[in-house]
Amino acid sequence: MDESDETLFSGVSHSRTADEVVQQIELLILDGVLRDGDRLPGERELAQSLEVSRPILRDALKELENRGLLVSHHGGGTFVADIIGQVFSQPITDLISRHARATRDYLEYRRELEGLTAELAAQRATATDKALLSRIIADMRRAHDESQAEDELSADVDFHNAVGEAAHNIILLHTMRACYRLLSEGIFFNRKAVFSLPNAREQLLEQHVAIHDAILAGDPASAKAAAQAHIDFVMRAADESARANEWGRIAKLRSIRRDGGRGGRSR
Repeated sequence: MDESDETLFSGVSHSRTADEVVQQIELLILDGVLRDGDRLPGERELAQSLEVSRPILRDALKELENRGLLVSHHGGGTFVADIIGQVFSQPITDLISRHARATRDYLEYRRELEGLTAELAAQRATATDKALLSRIIADMRRAHDESQAEDELSADVDFHNAVGEAAHNIILLHTMRACYRLLSEGIFFNRKAVFSLPNAREQLLEQHVAIHDAILAGDPASAKAAAQAHIDFVMRAADESARANEWGRIAKLRSIRRDGGRGGRSR
């Protein structure tokens, strides 16, 4: 959090109760303004921004901790809790990661969510939302031109998160953030492998630009179609990557078997 954070928090009403502070911070988390891991301003600064006493602020922060929305580190400050990761529990995440067929189900699920999210974004995106999308596309182009694969992958997730924010639907926002976290952690498939396929990076860039252009044009049908076409491509690319990996594994085993067989015959 930096000096711009002072605009996130506003003075509560004249009654100045802890409940009002709780509600304001809860809404910032709910709306995705405050994200998991964000550090809140220090107690004195936050109390001044909210125009409440420090005892009232402490009561509010304690209640938010009890609700699992904030965590405090002794001497290290107060942070927004990791609430996104809990959308998919650890046991189900581990279960999914052990079964390859879950990849297609994940992408099928994402295809519908991405389409709806892009459709809503085309209807609801503000000037600020559109500026962010354009900035991320510029970062994506730059990373692509400079062959910075890691930066391009990072911009990919940033772009989809920004589309989720532009849809202005809090349920979609948090659901999509959970999906992208699992994607970033490689739970479902190796995005780097998909990027390494011939011409995949060029096609992915074009697909993101198409989604961006449709949203900026305020064209919901085109935005939905572009988002779903993007996931259709990713599904095909993931299948192709998995097949290539399997073919490589089998070829290696055959090679080992042949080498071993020759060794046995030579004796």
